[in-house]
Amino acid sequence: MANTSDIRNGLCIELNGDLYTIVEFQHVKPGKGNAFVRTKIKNLTTGKVLENTFSAGHQIFPVRVERRKFQFLYKDELGYHFMDNETYEQVAVQEELIDYPRFLKEGGEAEILFHAEKEMPLSVELPQHLIVTIAYTEPGLKGNTATNASKPATTETGAEIRVPLFIDQDEEVKIETATGNYIERAK
Repeated sequence: MANTSDIRNGLCIELNGDLYTIVEFQHVKPGKGNAFVRTKIKNLTTGKVLENTFSAGHQIFPVRVERRKFQFLYKDELGYHFMDNETYEQVAVQEELIDYPRFLKEGGEAEILFHAEKEMPLSVELPQHLIVTIAYTEPGLKGNTATNASKPATTETGAEIRVPLFIDQDEEVKIETATGNYIERAK
């Protein structure tokens, strides 16, 4: 058992029979009335982000979770298959539990969040930045760089992103996973 003073980003809690993780929180002490904690929580089964307000001192039920590094192997009708690099144990995960599955490539690293008591995967998180190869893009035109113009490109995983005009096919670029935005050429 814990209370609202123990709330922090990334904490997993059980609320109304479901598992949630704290995405964002703010302790509020208004001039009049009681203090409260305003939170954004993400449902680990559906992926929806909700806003919730806890009154100060409210009892919360933390859930023990473990983060483990896995390697993505392949996708089939059972889901996405990952392998633990230390034990070589494999686990299949449904697409709904994966953040940004469009950027998963074979051999890529991911972190899987497990419910510690039930050994059940809760979510799969990719690194914040990824290096991807551009599989197809139209060639850029010389002299057309007066503005921050961009063009569509398809990555090796089939994801559509936007890249600057000077990026060509078969080049590696660094992107932000959450938005798919181009950051820079890969070094």
